[in-house]
Amino acid sequence: MFKKNLKRYAPLIIIMTVISVVVLTSFYYILQPKPTLPIYSPNMVSTELVDESIQFIKKYHKISNFSLTNQNGETVTHENYNNKIYVADFFFTTCPSICPIMTENMFYIQEKTIDKDIMLVSYSVTPEIDSVLQLKKYAIEKGVNDNKWNLLTGNKKEIYELARKSYLVAKNDGDGGKYDMIHTENFVLVDKEKRIRGFYDGTNKEEMDKLLNDIQILENLYKI
Repeated sequence: MFKKNLKRYAPLIIIMTVISVVVLTSFYYILQPKPTLPIYSPNMVSTELVDESIQFIKKYHKISNFSLTNQNGETVTHENYNNKIYVADFFFTTCPSICPIMTENMFYIQEKTIDKDIMLVSYSVTPEIDSVLQLKKYAIEKGVNDNKWNLLTGNKKEIYELARKSYLVAKNDGDGGKYDMIHTENFVLVDKEKRIRGFYDGTNKEEMDKLLNDIQILENLYKI
C-alpha cells in the first residue's frame, strides 16, 4: 500500500521539491548583500594626491562647478553632468608617454559603454597649447564620440583646481601658473551626485575592466 501511494504521489513530490529548491535559491540571492562602492573623501586619499587645504575633509566631498570649452567650441559646465555617471581624466594632446595609452583606454571605455548613459571627460593640462582646433583634430584622430566624451580646455588655474581639489589626482603642489604642470594616469569614476566612487590606473587594461565592472555596480545601485 505504501509503495502504491508513493508511486501515486511521486509527481507531486517532485514538483514540490523543485518549487522548494527554486524558493530557497531565490531567498539566498535576495538576502545576499548587494555589491557597493566606497564614496571617497579627501581624508581617504594619499596626501600626495590631495591639496593640503582639504586633506582633513571626511565626507560630503563633491566635484566643484566648472565652465570650460570642448573640442567643438561649445561651453561645457558641471550642469552637463547633472544626474550622470561619468569617468574623468587629465591629459594633453602632445604628451608622448602615458597620454596616448590613457586615450586608447578611454576609447575602450567609450566603446564598451556605447549603449549606456555613461559620460567621459578629459581635461587638458596644457590648455595654452590645446586650443579648440587642436582638440578637434585630436578627437577625430582618436575616434572620440562627441555625444559621450568631452575634451576640455580653458582657464589653466580652474583646470588645476579641479585636479587638486575636486578629482584628487594631483601629485604635486602648484599654483596653476605658467610653470605648473600636472601629469597623472588616474581615471576617476564619479556618480550622479558628483561624488568620487573609484580611482583607476588609466595605463592598465586590467584596471579598465575593473572600472567597467564598477560602472555596472554603480548603475545597479541606482536601480535599487
